[in-house]
Amino acid sequence: MITNGNAPSGAGGLGVGQERRKINPQKFMMWMAMASMSMAFAGLTSGYMVREAQGNWRYYNLSIVFWYSTAAILLSAVTMTLAVRAFKKREMPRFRALISLTLLLGVLFGVLQCTGFYQLYHQLQQVRINGQVLNESATVRVNGNPSESFLFIIAGLHLVHLLGGIIALLIVFFRAFRTRVKTYSPTGLEIVATYWHFVDILWLYLFVFFLVNQ
Repeated sequence: MITNGNAPSGAGGLGVGQERRKINPQKFMMWMAMASMSMAFAGLTSGYMVREAQGNWRYYNLSIVFWYSTAAILLSAVTMTLAVRAFKKREMPRFRALISLTLLLGVLFGVLQCTGFYQLYHQLQQVRINGQVLNESATVRVNGNPSESFLFIIAGLHLVHLLGGIIALLIVFFRAFRTRVKTYSPTGLEIVATYWHFVDILWLYLFVFFLVNQ
């Protein structure tokens, strides 16, 4: 019997094409997790606005340190993107340098965030309730006005997610400096990069939200 070499282009070929287009299950789970986390933060910021509308709401100013931390995490998004590109091109020295810089910027962001909240906790600000300036000063504390509690809870939860990203970056960092790289599959790195970009975008959203509502 003579078989046609083009036969696989039928149903079998279609099956192969569909298989190639399948989403990686690990990436799919990451996207699902990020969607869930996005809904959680959307709920928190919605609760912030609902509570603000009820009155007895203190307005405060964020320290300039938060601007510096925002610049650090945005820069880390750039270095992470470049690191993924370098890995795919197998430019390992460049990849190691960029992933190290991304990790350092992530740690710097966390340190600056903690510094910013330390300043809020210890530096006096004039009290403004519902837009009215009172003749008194107070620090911004987690157990103070509901607006202050919301700030610490929302930003604190973001720092928890940042910690998860830093742990993932540490794993990538140590693997990058192994004596021998056994595989050049970018899947794991792409998942870490996706999560890191999510953490970046999430903070940018929260920062703008707090600026608009301060």
